[in-house]
Amino acid sequence: MAVRAVRGAVQLERDEAGHMDEQVGALLTAVLERNGLSTDDLISIWFTATPDLHSDFPAAAARKLGIVDVPLICAQELDVEGAMPRVVRVLAHIESATPRADLVHVYLGAASALRKDIAQ
Repeated sequence: MAVRAVRGAVQLERDEAGHMDEQVGALLTAVLERNGLSTDDLISIWFTATPDLHSDFPAAAARKLGIVDVPLICAQELDVEGAMPRVVRVLAHIESATPRADLVHVYLGAASALRKDIAQ
């Protein structure tokens, strides 16, 4: 098994804790499913949120999904003028035999515009 990293992002429609839980939960579920991963394959997950998101920690959604024994951390994304608002990004470190080129990076909804080169 190799250590790999898989990326993803989602744009929220509004800054509300319940909505963040729903959208981040959907993002994490898609990352796991599309890469054939289970929570046992997770090493750690980094979350970033744009500065306009204040309602909750994105990592709280992971805990609600049952990801309870994986180290999680949240950070604030750079406040760059003109950047897409209300975005949560994920960088998950995983154990996987899948070649790096075959990993599926997941950008949901409008966030697919962030990485047109790798969005699935």
